[in-house]
Amino acid sequence: MKNTFSLFAATLALAACSPTSQTSDSSDAESASRVVNVYSARHYSSDAVVYAAFTEATGIEINLIEARGDQLIERVRADGERSPADVIVTVDAARLHRAEEAGLFASSDFSEFADRLPSHLIHPEGYWLAVAQRSRVIAYSNERVADGEITTYADLADPRWNDRICVRSSGSVYNQSLLASIVAHEGEEAAEAWAQAIVDNMARAPQGGDRDQLRAIAAGECDVAITNHYYFAMMANSNEPADQAVVDQTTLFFPNQDTTGAHMNVSGAGIAVNAPHPEEAREFIAFLISDDAQRIFAEMTNEVPAVPTASWENETLSAMMPFNQDELAINELGANNATAQRIFDRVGWQ
Repeated sequence: MKNTFSLFAATLALAACSPTSQTSDSSDAESASRVVNVYSARHYSSDAVVYAAFTEATGIEINLIEARGDQLIERVRADGERSPADVIVTVDAARLHRAEEAGLFASSDFSEFADRLPSHLIHPEGYWLAVAQRSRVIAYSNERVADGEITTYADLADPRWNDRICVRSSGSVYNQSLLASIVAHEGEEAAEAWAQAIVDNMARAPQGGDRDQLRAIAAGECDVAITNHYYFAMMANSNEPADQAVVDQTTLFFPNQDTTGAHMNVSGAGIAVNAPHPEEAREFIAFLISDDAQRIFAEMTNEVPAVPTASWENETLSAMMPFNQDELAINELGANNATAQRIFDRVGWQ
């Protein structure tokens, strides 16, 4: 990871020289240089490195507007045809679907990227494509759970896990997309039965984020947790003794290796429907799936590259790979999100 952090230090200086908070009010300045207005719900330091590298490579300046996922969607929707957004970047298939349903994405021809991205990571109508992946996985106590006791998501429904599972709330889009994938693979009835069993097996009411579920295992509050892989990786790479203690007491694994593969979710990007700079927007999206950007996401954020051929160096992430990934079309997760939310309500998953 040494090369990435050297790049991080160098490119932050470049980023500081570019406008990154709001669109320029100067038409003279805009005519003198190419710009792209990026609306992003991502909040990672890796992205600042990617933005600076993009500007260095292309000469295109980035005007960055950041907000949380649903707030970002509402801001672009409220601006309507006046929106200066060129590119919309957001996290999770559910939010990509919400932006799509709100009419925020232009339908684009992304066929030129088919040689880099698997087809299930590109929206069939070209509304967006994936730029980085994360997997929803299972962690368990080294002391209280034996290796091989759990191999699939379905195993968590077994009554032997009663009062032993920690998981965050149903308001988490990560949980919504996991359940949406079960709906897509097995149908609504089976998905509801699984969700009800998880509720029955919870050790406590849903609370906190993914890292809180891992901490709860170490604290003895539960034996098993559902989390995103990169949160475990963040703790493994942390210099905090408390984080290291959590990692030392838990094992992370990728379920369903002999069936559907581990559930995958994405960060995705699309060209805004009223983009004032569509050519620059396309160049920016192409850069997000370049070898350089994919390496940065993998090395700095521990995300699984969307581009299978991308090269990177990250010992923690490398130790988790390779693994079989669910190749369900990502847009199906969004399409089944409303069904997943209804199931959560019916089974009382808070």
